Amino acid sequence: MKQTDRNWWPDQLDLDILDRNAQHISPYGEDYDYAEEFESLDYDELKSDIREAMTDSQEWWPADYGHYGPLFIRMAWHSAGTYRVSDGRGGAGEGNQRFEPLNSWPDNANLDKARRLLWPIKQKYGKKLSWADLLVLTGNVALESMGFETFGFGAGREDSFRGDKSVYWGPEDEMEVTSPERFDENNELRNPLGNSVMGLIYVNPEGPYGEPDLEGSAHNIRETFDNMAMNDEETVALIAGGHTFGKVHGADDPEKFNGPEPSAAPVESQGLGWENDYESGRGADTITSGIEGPWTDAPTRWDMGYIDNLLDHEWEAHKGPGGAWQWRPVGDELKDTVPGAHNRNDAQTPMMLTTDVALKEDPDYREVLERFQEDPGLFQESFSKAWYKLIHRDMGPPSRLVGPEVPDEEMLWQDPVPDADYELIGEAEIEELKSTILDSELSVSELVSTAWASASTYRDSDKRGGANGARIRLRPQRDWEVNNPEELSTVLDTLSEIREAFNESRSDDVRVSLADLIVLGGAAAVEKAAADAGHDVDVPFTPGRTDASQEQTDVGSFNALEPKADGFRNYVDEDADHYLSAEEALVDRAELLTLSPSEMTALVGGLRVLGANYDNSDLGVFTEDVGTLSNDFFTNLLTMDIEWEPVDDEETVFEAHDRETGETKWKGSRVDLLFGSHSRLRAIGEVYGADDGEEEFVEDFVDTWSRIMMLDRFDLQ
Repeated sequence: MKQTDRNWWPDQLDLDILDRNAQHISPYGEDYDYAEEFESLDYDELKSDIREAMTDSQEWWPADYGHYGPLFIRMAWHSAGTYRVSDGRGGAGEGNQRFEPLNSWPDNANLDKARRLLWPIKQKYGKKLSWADLLVLTGNVALESMGFETFGFGAGREDSFRGDKSVYWGPEDEMEVTSPERFDENNELRNPLGNSVMGLIYVNPEGPYGEPDLEGSAHNIRETFDNMAMNDEETVALIAGGHTFGKVHGADDPEKFNGPEPSAAPVESQGLGWENDYESGRGADTITSGIEGPWTDAPTRWDMGYIDNLLDHEWEAHKGPGGAWQWRPVGDELKDTVPGAHNRNDAQTPMMLTTDVALKEDPDYREVLERFQEDPGLFQESFSKAWYKLIHRDMGPPSRLVGPEVPDEEMLWQDPVPDADYELIGEAEIEELKSTILDSELSVSELVSTAWASASTYRDSDKRGGANGARIRLRPQRDWEVNNPEELSTVLDTLSEIREAFNESRSDDVRVSLADLIVLGGAAAVEKAAADAGHDVDVPFTPGRTDASQEQTDVGSFNALEPKADGFRNYVDEDADHYLSAEEALVDRAELLTLSPSEMTALVGGLRVLGANYDNSDLGVFTEDVGTLSNDFFTNLLTMDIEWEPVDDEETVFEAHDRETGETKWKGSRVDLLFGSHSRLRAIGEVYGADDGEEEFVEDFVDTWSRIMMLDRFDLQ
C-alpha cells in the first residue's frame, strides 16, 4: 500500500474537506451556469425521452413487468433519501449516488444498472442536464407513467465530480452492521446519523439486527424518518406510496451468488457491480436484497393495493428463497394472484417486509394507514407532497429551482421569507443607519456577535439558515445558549428601536428590515474596528433581506441548526453528545460555510480580537485592544516568548506563561492552539502574524466576513 502522511500521522487534523471549497474541478469551467443551461433544453422532449426509456426493456438488464418505473423510483428515492436534517448532508443535490460510498452501498445494489439505462439520455443532453437532476426527475416521470399525479419538479442540482467526502456515515468498519456506538443509551441515533444500519438508506427491511421484530422496526423507522424531518403521516405516505410499485429481488442468497460491489469490481466490469452467478443472473434470477416478491397484484399501477393488502390480511414471518426474513399472507386468498415479472405464467404471492407489517402494528402508523384507506384522495395528496419534499429537501428556497413544473405553493420546510413590499435603502440611508448604530450604546463586540450568530447558521449542505429572515429573533434561535439570549435580546431591542424610528421617519416608501439592519450593524462594527487599527476599509453591504414570521418558521426542523460546538465563538455544549473533537467540529462547520483553510483562519483570528466569543469568554482573545481588528491573535499566539500548558485533565483549556517571568498572559482553547500547532494552519497564521501581515489579514477577514453575510442571498444568484 502506498504510504501517505495520513498513514504516518493518522491523528493529524484533516483539512481536505476545506480544500475542496477552494478548488474548482468541474470540467465545464468556472463560467458554467447550469440553471441557464437547463432552461435552454426542451423540457417536454426530455420527459418524453424518459417515458420512452421506461418500457424499452434491455436484454442485458430486462425490466420487471416490462416497465423500469419501479427500479427508477428506487433509484430516485435512494438518491434523495440519504438526506438528514441534523447537518443537512446527504440528499440528491449533487448526484453523489454515482460515487463512493453510495454507489457501492448494499442498499443500492443494482442501481448501477438503472443509471446505465439512463446514460443515453444523459449523453443526448450533455451539460444541459445534470445527473443529479436526471436521477430524481426520472423518478417523477416513472410515477406519472404508472398513473400517479406528482406535485411538481424543480431542477437546478449541479453535479459534483468527486462525491461528498464530508459526510460521516457512522462508526462501523463493515457494511450492513449496526455498532452499539450508532445508538445512545435511549436507543436514539447519535448525532448526526440518519440511518440505523451502515450501508442502508434507512433501516433493515428484515427488522432490527436481521430479526422480524415489529416493535423495534417501527422504532427505527420513526427514528430514521424523524432525522429526515418527516412526520408520521409523511413517513407512512412515502413507504406505502413507494411500495405500491414493483417488487424486491431474492431469487437466492446474495452472499452465495453476488460478486463484489462496483468500487471493488475488476476494471473490465467498467463500474458495474454485483455480478450474479445464479442461473441467468438477471430477470427472474436477479438477486438484490435477498428478499423476494411483489407487494401488490399490479406492480406498475398506482392504486390502493398495498394498503388494502396490508390492512385486510394477516401476515406471518418466514424465510424466503433468499434466506431472508419476510412476511406472507395467512391463508390462500392472495396466493398466486400476481403475474410473474418476466413470465406472466410464473405467478407469485404478494409479500410484505418486516418494516411494512411494523406500520400496521404501530398504533400511530396504523391510524394513518386507516385514514388513507378510507380516503384514497388523501393518500394521493400526502404521497405527492411527501415525495416532493423527499426529492427537494436539500435544495433550499424555491428561488433556486428552475423549470416549468416548479409549484407556485411555497412549503414551510422551504423556510419561506416574505417579499419586500417597500423600496430598499440606498447609499445615503445606509450611511445614515451606520452612524445611528455606532452612536447607540451597542459595542463592536455585540454588533459583530449578533451579525455572526444570524448569518453563520447557514449551511451549504441543504442551503438552510443564514441572515435572511432575521430568524435569530424568533424561536428557537433566540433561545439558543450559544447566542447568549439575554445579551442578544438587548441588542435586538436596540436595533428594533433604530429600525422603527428610521421607518417611521420616512415620508417615502423606503424601509429597512431587521434582517438587513443586523447585517449592516456588523458591517459598521467591522469598519470601525478596522479604522481603530489604522485600516480604512469598506465592508460591502447589499440590502434586500426581509423578516420572516414565527408562522413561517418550522421550529422543530430549525432546532437541528443549533450549534453544539462553534469554534468560531469558542463554544462547546458540555451536555451534548459529540462525535467530533472541538477542532474537527470547527472544520466541519467551516465546510458547511464553504470556507477554505485561509478563510477559516482569517475568521477565527478576527472574531477573537473583536470579542465575539460565546458568553464573552476570554479564551483565545490574545489582545489588549478588544474590538480592534488587529493581527494580535496571530502575533501573540506564534511568539516564542510564551509557553503553553493545559490547565485541566481533559486538555480543553490552556494557559500561556511568559518564559522569563512565569506570568500568565493568555488562556486558549484547543481550537485556538490549533493555529499554532497544525503545520498548514500555522503557515497561514504566519502570513497574517508577520510585521507586514496585518493589512493582508484585515482584507481577508473583510472579504470572508462579507461572503458569509451573503451566502443565503439566493435572490441575487
